[in-house]
Amino acid sequence: MKLAYYYSHLNGYEHMIVHHKDLWDEIVSAIQAIDANNYTKISKAKPSMGKVFYDQKELNKRFNEILLPQGWSSVTTPYFVTSDIPTAREIAGVRDKDEQKRIIESKGFTAFNTNNQVDFVKERVAVEVQFGKYFSVAYDLHVKHTFFFLRNDIDVGIEIVPTKAMCLKMDTGVAWYENELANVIREGRSNPSVPIILIGIEPEKIQI
Repeated sequence: MKLAYYYSHLNGYEHMIVHHKDLWDEIVSAIQAIDANNYTKISKAKPSMGKVFYDQKELNKRFNEILLPQGWSSVTTPYFVTSDIPTAREIAGVRDKDEQKRIIESKGFTAFNTNNQVDFVKERVAVEVQFGKYFSVAYDLHVKHTFFFLRNDIDVGIEIVPTKAMCLKMDTGVAWYENELANVIREGRSNPSVPIILIGIEPEKIQI
């Protein structure tokens, strides 16, 4: 595949080129190493029954097989939340989950355990490969990447999605670059508050 387009939000790309050029090269090389035409499936969805589509699960697996041996790792961070608004604000900047729980329970509220997970993290760079539904990208940008950035765990979040050309050969409802680009630009320069690189990928040649 190829990196067809990218958009740098809050100088995310510039940060990578200056501080993590080696990691940027690893991400680009991983994209280029995957021939999406080798990973297809027969659709079972009613509107597209029998059509040949790109297989999102297999493509995700290939990114894992390439990036994990290079030192990238999937990270899951547990934390506690509460329904009480003042307490939720108080613990927003607390990193330690046990301290979050202590504060919540000391005020007489129930502490609910939850977590955030990111596909790949290495040297304060987080990468999400998103072949899921369109709403997943908004969650990644405004919740996942922002969560890890505000915890001071990462400096840049990278979101990889298919282009519209590739999306047309995938299941319905998949997020696509051109649409997500419009969404990010519409939000303005300060939202999300984390440096982001939005990447659009597609096969060198669509053969299905």
